Amino acid sequence: MVHGSKNNNASCLRSVVLGVGAYLPAKTLTNADLEKIVDTTSDWIVQRTGILERHIAADDETTSTLGVRAAERAIANAGIDAQSIDLIICATSTPDYTFPATATQIQAALGITRGVAFDLQAVCSGFVFGVATADKFLRSGSHKRALVIGAETFSRLLDWEDRTTCVLFGDGAGAMVLEAQEETPEKRGILSTHLRSDGRHREKLYVDGGPSSTGTVGHLRMLGKDVFRHAVGQVADVMLDSFKEAGIDAGTLDWFVPHQANRRIIDASADKLGIAPEKVVTTVDKHGNTSAASIPLALDVAVRDGRIKRGDLVMIEAVGGGFTWGAAIIRW
Repeated sequence: MVHGSKNNNASCLRSVVLGVGAYLPAKTLTNADLEKIVDTTSDWIVQRTGILERHIAADDETTSTLGVRAAERAIANAGIDAQSIDLIICATSTPDYTFPATATQIQAALGITRGVAFDLQAVCSGFVFGVATADKFLRSGSHKRALVIGAETFSRLLDWEDRTTCVLFGDGAGAMVLEAQEETPEKRGILSTHLRSDGRHREKLYVDGGPSSTGTVGHLRMLGKDVFRHAVGQVADVMLDSFKEAGIDAGTLDWFVPHQANRRIIDASADKLGIAPEKVVTTVDKHGNTSAASIPLALDVAVRDGRIKRGDLVMIEAVGGGFTWGAAIIRW
């Protein structure tokens, strides 16, 4: 009976965004810089990806140090005490160590000694998966405040002689603070989340190394045309399901904040769903593909410049290696 009572109460909870934050390494790598490293041109990169520059972590920076900086800014933006956070999820494919989890390193650096911290691995979909996971914890009533981080140092996975991949990726981190709150008439918070995976597509986007297979870190490998086809052609299901559950459509949406992989993918996905171009937040030109960090980095830009405001309906969406894909709708 006690358990049933708790569930009835928890069903009224929503995971509400309190704040966001981001951090980019100081070093930038422009397309002109890449022309000196590999056989490519800035025009070729821009035409196919929309990327102008990306940020590269310094030698003394790691995924956790980037994540800490983003987390500190999100906590400040939320106006809360870090010690009130009892759940930390770090979405990353480039952890500091095989173990312990990068999330625990961030937890320690923030001086947090309570709650739980763990990593989540869904490659470029990681932040969406992290938000969905945090939402389950918060709505259950088991935890009160969550810090969801997307942090990556993809430059450490790149083959700098492979011009088809090394021009695409960059480093960075973004974070979001969520709090379980009783639902109000304003209905702020996460309204719907939908996730999918299909492990048959490994060879289309993967890293050719790992502790259990080669004992090495390995390099990123990608079949670009196959990834493009999947990203545009097969991931609409999670977005349509999210629209349906939230009771809205593309016309009602205020902002679409997709994973920043490639400008052509972003434009094609928005067009397929009937999302107006002026509602799409795009930062891939300045950041490149930062994998799990790309959505929170873009959210931070749009919040700071005043586009995303309280009460706005925001969709986040991503597809990553595996394949993994997911979408979530949030009333800010």
